[in-house]
Amino acid sequence: MRPLAAIVDLAAIAHNYAAAKRCAPGRQAFAVVKANAYGHGVREVVTALQDVADGFAVASLEEAAEVRAMHGEARILLLEGCFESSEYAIAAQLGLDLLVQSAAQARALIASELARPLNVWLKLDSGMHRLGFEPTELRLWHACLQDAAQVAELNLLSHFACADERGHPLTELQVERFLDLLDLDFNHRSLANSAAVLTIPAAHMDWLRPGIMLYGATPFAELSAHDLGLRPAMTLAARVIAIREVAVGESVGYGAAWIAERPSRIATVSCGYADGYPRHAPSGTPVLVEGQRAPLAGRVSMDMLAVDITELSEAGIDSPVELWGANLPVDEVAAACGTIGYELLTKVTTRVPRRYIG
Repeated sequence: MRPLAAIVDLAAIAHNYAAAKRCAPGRQAFAVVKANAYGHGVREVVTALQDVADGFAVASLEEAAEVRAMHGEARILLLEGCFESSEYAIAAQLGLDLLVQSAAQARALIASELARPLNVWLKLDSGMHRLGFEPTELRLWHACLQDAAQVAELNLLSHFACADERGHPLTELQVERFLDLLDLDFNHRSLANSAAVLTIPAAHMDWLRPGIMLYGATPFAELSAHDLGLRPAMTLAARVIAIREVAVGESVGYGAAWIAERPSRIATVSCGYADGYPRHAPSGTPVLVEGQRAPLAGRVSMDMLAVDITELSEAGIDSPVELWGANLPVDEVAAACGTIGYELLTKVTTRVPRRYIG
């Protein structure tokens, strides 16, 4: 087999979920497992958390059905709600917690004949301006839905735009807008994403929604996952499959974008952009070879990338390579690539086998 795998530590994910719960004693938490559990494998992650998680959150009805097939009793929150009128009956059959974020969704819910009523989460647009009701509109729909036959619980939810930027004035404003609606009668309230779970106690409410922190990455630019007590869950591990001696002035890779300024040893590694490693990663992006740091050299290819191992005399054919993971934080690699850890984790493609430990 091609020497590349995403090694996923399920014990680390359970540890990180417990860390979220410790931040807000007495609160419940939806483990966010959308996008195939951020690339880690939704079936394995849900199975690992099924005895400890209070619920799960997903982005689509298809994702919800997959989680329900594994866990018959858990609360499953559909984060974007339904998109077609026929989906409300399916959501009821699956026993979902349903987000309602627009008048069109609210009207479709009221018009539906359901096998059982749903736990409904009205989404407030508290300042992100992506989804949700304005406060006055939400008050009107609260009045319409609180006694509707289709509604079991009526709950309130919103989402932060800048909680990962500590001290941002919009965050305080969003909390205030959320609190302004709590004169209404809600069964449950949810506001805190990972960043707010970790640093904004005023946002903890009844239900937390930890996402990126579950997978051992940080939502903050200035605080590492280690600083936050989180354990990385995915290690993207490869091997050196070839070594070249490159003379001064010779180039490496497509476009001859990297040129040797000294006699260099270049290792070819079995990972490329078709595996999810970012093609735009610049030369100098850190890679671990034999546990030692070495810089990326030249453009990332579809199936391979090159690393300058001139300083690593012990490195050779079949040397282990860590692209990110337990010893090289995904957030550091992401920062070198001008992106965030979320993107790297979710873009690891299906051709990369997942291997589970813990």
